[in-house]
Amino acid sequence: MPDSNTTISKSPSSSNHPLFRWFHLHKEKLWWLHSFYALILGIGFMWLGNRNFAYLRLAVFYLGFIWLSSLFLPKLLGHPRLSPPWPRRIQLLINFFNQNFYQQLLFFVLPTYYTSATLGSRNIGFVLLVGLSATLSTLDVVYDRHLSVKRGLTAVFFAFSLFALINVVLPVLWSVSNLRAMRIGAALAFLGFVTLYYRRSQLKARDIGLILLIALLLLGLVELGRSFIPPAPLRLASIQFGRDIEKESLQIESPLTQLAPASSLRIYGLTAIKAPLGLKEKVRHRWYEDGKLVCASPFYNMTDGRVQGFRLWTSCVFESIPPGAKLRLDLETEGGQLIGRAGLSAGK
Repeated sequence: MPDSNTTISKSPSSSNHPLFRWFHLHKEKLWWLHSFYALILGIGFMWLGNRNFAYLRLAVFYLGFIWLSSLFLPKLLGHPRLSPPWPRRIQLLINFFNQNFYQQLLFFVLPTYYTSATLGSRNIGFVLLVGLSATLSTLDVVYDRHLSVKRGLTAVFFAFSLFALINVVLPVLWSVSNLRAMRIGAALAFLGFVTLYYRRSQLKARDIGLILLIALLLLGLVELGRSFIPPAPLRLASIQFGRDIEKESLQIESPLTQLAPASSLRIYGLTAIKAPLGLKEKVRHRWYEDGKLVCASPFYNMTDGRVQGFRLWTSCVFESIPPGAKLRLDLETEGGQLIGRAGLSAGK
């Protein structure tokens, strides 16, 4: 009687049929070719994600399928009634669906995070993480051999993807503020990680304390790291500087592109923010001179995102502007997320 290893080796993939022999000989190249195809498809979803948010309504279904399949697949694969070839076949089938769902969702939100991030700021790092996750989901060899079979990697990858998606889905579809969306995303990411990493049948009393510690660490990480996360889908449309502003029409008079050294000067800043209709958020301006905070405005309620952009103006008096001074205006949310920035330099 052949053992289980012998049975698996005599599966159709090792058949003498020329087609199977050809596939067996070139399977590594075919996997990488499929990965390249998935990457091209992902670029297509990036194009779609930059133009239409309606697709996000499928995110709940996709996330639910990934979570349920990852949760119950180990039990299914260990079922005694499955003959030896079938666990591997089922694993590949589920991986195929989960990979495609990850690709579509992560590539779809990537341009949203990119347009909400500020180049040169710390929040661009989160964009790179989302892009790296999206790329890993296209690599069949990496996903099949590591992400889908190692419980820790599966849980971490799902938790991060869930957090990244919730931060976009809630503000866009349900007009939830970015700060609240981050906190809800962190809570759901924690639940996703715990349910996929810990098996209920193997859960021990000592694990409860570790789970609580993970929850506190994740909450602290999100609260302290809010400035590292772009305020998707908010994005800065424009910033203008001037020495005066027409308050009724909200127009800067004689916009400034460079400053002359001065002993005292009041500068006005006008920002336009792109936001989805119905979104409610609190935003403010922070003025800096050579990296030192000079003025910080109160928070203003931004409601009902407009096609032409929500416009906010403030002013700041600089006691002295020496030659070579660099002035900067930051626009940020109540949660400390940077929407955008611009600056002026004084001539020498």
